[in-house]
Amino acid sequence: MSTSSVSKGCFVFKPSAKKKKTFSLEESFTDGCEGAENSEVRFKLCQELWDKIKTDTEVLQDELNRKILDSLLDFTRKCSSTRQHSDWASQMRASEIPTAALVLGVNVPDHDMTFQSLSELLQQSVTPHVASVQAKECGALKHLMKRVLERLMGTVVAVDDEEEAEEAAEQTSAQLHKSVHCSLSTLCDWYNTKTRKSSTGTPGKKRSSPAKDEQQQPPVVVIFKDLEAFNPRVLQDFILICSRYIERLPLMFIFGIATSPSTIQHMLPHSVSSLLCIELFQSLSCTQHLATVIDKLILTPRFSFKLNGKVMQVLISMFLYHDFSVRNFIKGVQLALLEHFHSQPLSVLCCNKKEALLNVMQLNHRDLERIRQLMSFKRYVEKQEQQEQVNLLKDDSHLKEVCQRLIKDLREYHKNYYPILRCLHTLTSSLPRYPLGKQIRELHLICLEKSVWENEDYQSAMKLLKMLAKDELITLLQRCAEILQPVKTKKMNKALVQLEELLAKFQQLDTAPVETAPIVEESFTSPVKDLQKKTDLFQLQKTLLEMNESRRSKKLSPFEVLRNEALEFIDDLVKSHLSPPESQTLNEVCYYSSSATVRRHLNATPRTSIQAALSSPYYYIQNDNLKTEDGSVSNTAPDICIAYKLHLECGRLINLYDWLEAYATVVSAAEGNDPDSDNFRKVDEVKHARFIQAVSELEFLGFIKSTKQKTDHVARLTWGGC
Repeated sequence: MSTSSVSKGCFVFKPSAKKKKTFSLEESFTDGCEGAENSEVRFKLCQELWDKIKTDTEVLQDELNRKILDSLLDFTRKCSSTRQHSDWASQMRASEIPTAALVLGVNVPDHDMTFQSLSELLQQSVTPHVASVQAKECGALKHLMKRVLERLMGTVVAVDDEEEAEEAAEQTSAQLHKSVHCSLSTLCDWYNTKTRKSSTGTPGKKRSSPAKDEQQQPPVVVIFKDLEAFNPRVLQDFILICSRYIERLPLMFIFGIATSPSTIQHMLPHSVSSLLCIELFQSLSCTQHLATVIDKLILTPRFSFKLNGKVMQVLISMFLYHDFSVRNFIKGVQLALLEHFHSQPLSVLCCNKKEALLNVMQLNHRDLERIRQLMSFKRYVEKQEQQEQVNLLKDDSHLKEVCQRLIKDLREYHKNYYPILRCLHTLTSSLPRYPLGKQIRELHLICLEKSVWENEDYQSAMKLLKMLAKDELITLLQRCAEILQPVKTKKMNKALVQLEELLAKFQQLDTAPVETAPIVEESFTSPVKDLQKKTDLFQLQKTLLEMNESRRSKKLSPFEVLRNEALEFIDDLVKSHLSPPESQTLNEVCYYSSSATVRRHLNATPRTSIQAALSSPYYYIQNDNLKTEDGSVSNTAPDICIAYKLHLECGRLINLYDWLEAYATVVSAAEGNDPDSDNFRKVDEVKHARFIQAVSELEFLGFIKSTKQKTDHVARLTWGGC
C-alpha cells in the first residue's frame, strides 16, 4: 500500500485480522512424530485422555471448593437481608461494607478457577452485579474505578487520561456513544434504574412481598482477586469513597488473600478497616487438594496412562518446592501425556481394554519389532521355553495373540494394585512416625521404585502392626474390607472373602470361653526388674537377651495367633499385587519414564537458554549465514553474540580496550575489508557505538559488571558453557 504527503511522516497500516494463522495441536503432534504411520490414532487417543483428565479435574476442584463457595453464598445472602431489617444493631452493621476475607493459600495459579466458579455461582443464585479486578490493571484509583464500573455496567467509562482516551478510541462507535462518567454516583443512578425496572411490575398487580423486594435489590459484589498485590493507598481511597455511598448502593467486597488474614491490618489503617464488616473464610490447603487429585486421578485404573516413579517425583517436587499449584501439577501430567503419545509409537495400545485388543491386531511388522525390542518383553521371552521363544521372535500372528493376553494381564495388575495399595496405606498410616509415609503418594512412590516388602521401613511397619491392640486391628481390617468391597476382580473377591473370615474369627474371640493360660509373668518381668536395678553395659546386654528369650518361649494367646495370621495374609497380598510396574511385561506401553524431559519443560533455566541463543544464534534466527560447523560464532552474527563469544576467552577481569579491538577485527572481517589495509582494525564511531550497546546488553543480562579495581575493566560473572 502506498501513500503521499506534503510533509515527511510515518504511516502505520494495520494488517487484516482475517489472515491469522491458527495453531493446530494435531499438526504439532504429527510434526516429527516417531512412528508416523499411526500418529493420527495416537493423537486421537491422546486428545481423549487429555479432555477426560481436564474435565475430571475441574469437577474435582468444584467439589473441593463446594463447601467454601456455599459459605460465601450464604454470607452474601445474609448481608443482603441485613439491610432490610429496621432494628438498631442491623442499621449500625449496615453502615459498614460487608467484606469476606477469603484465604486461598499461596497456590496463586489455582485462584483463577476458584474465583471463576465463585463469580458464576453469585450471578446464578444471588446477584447479577459482580465485578472481579486484579492489581495489575488497577495501578491508580481512576483505573480501579474504571474497571469496576465497566464490568458492572457493561459500558465504556470515560476518564481524564490520555492513555485511557487512546484505549477508548479503539472501541467501536456504538460503545463510544454509550460512554459514561467515571464516578460512583453514576453507578448509583444506573443501579437505581436497574432495580426500578425489575421492581415495577405490570399495572394492576399487587405489590411484591418484602422477601421479593430483597431479591429485587441484589448486592453489588466487587472481588479483589489478589489483595496483597494492590497498592495500599489505592485500596484505602477506594474503600473511603465506597463508604460514602453505602446507604445508596448495597456494596459488598470479597478479598482474595494468599498469605494471612493479617494482611488486611498491614494494608489498611484502623480508620479504613473500621468501615468494613469482615468475616474470615478459609479454604482447604493446597496439599489437601493435591492429595485428593492424586487419589482420584492418578491412583486409579480408570486412566490407562501412567507415570513412573521418577516422573511422579519430579512433579511432586516442583509442587512442594516451587508454587504449590495443583493446576500446574495437572499441566505437568498433561505434558507427560502428550510427550508419551508423541514419542512412543506403541502408545496406540494405551487405551481402554477393548480398544487396546483391537489395536493389537492392527499392528504392522514394524510395530511388532518395536515390541520385541522392549526390555520388559525381552525379560518375558527369556523365561519361556525354547520353542516358545522362537515363535515369539519369528511368528507375528503368535506374537499378536500373546500381546493381547499380556495387555489383559497389565489391566488386571492395575485393578488389583490400587486397592491393595490403599489397604497397606490404611494399616501403616495409623502407626507412629509413619514408617511408609503419611500420604498415600509417598507409599506409591516406594512401590514404584522397588519391591516394597524388601524395604526396611516395611519390615518395621509389620513389626509395629504385631503390637496393635485387638479393637484397633479389627477397625483397620474393616476399613480394608470396605476398600476391597467395590472391586470386581476374581483375586480381590477371593481376598475379601478371606478377610471377612478373619474378621469373623476375631469376633468369635469375644464369645469363646476363656482358657486358663500358664503363668509366665515371673520369667518375663524379672529381667525388667533387673534392668531397672543394674546399669552395667554387660549386665544390660545380658538382661536384654533374657527378655528376648522369654518372649520366644512365651505361649501365644489365641488373639496373638489370629493377629499373626491376619498380618501374614496382608503380607501375602502385598507380595502378590504390589510388585513394581517395571516387572510387568509391556509396561512401556502405558508408563511414561522420561523425567528429564518433564523437568526441562517445566523447570525453566533462563541462563541456559540465553547462553544457547548467544552461542548458537542460527537455531533462533534461522539465517544460513550464521550456520557454523565447529560451534564458533560467525562474524556476521549479531553484535551481542560476537561480544559474548569474545568475552568467553577472557579471564576474571576484561580490558575494555582489548575487547573493543577484538570486536572491531571480527566486524571488519564481516564487512569484507582487506586485512592488510591500515583501516582494517580501525575503530570508527559506528563500531564504537555498536560495541557499547552490546556490552550494555551483556551487563543487563548479568554476564558482566563494572568493577572498582580497574576503571577500564569489567568483571566477568559467569563461568562454564550451556
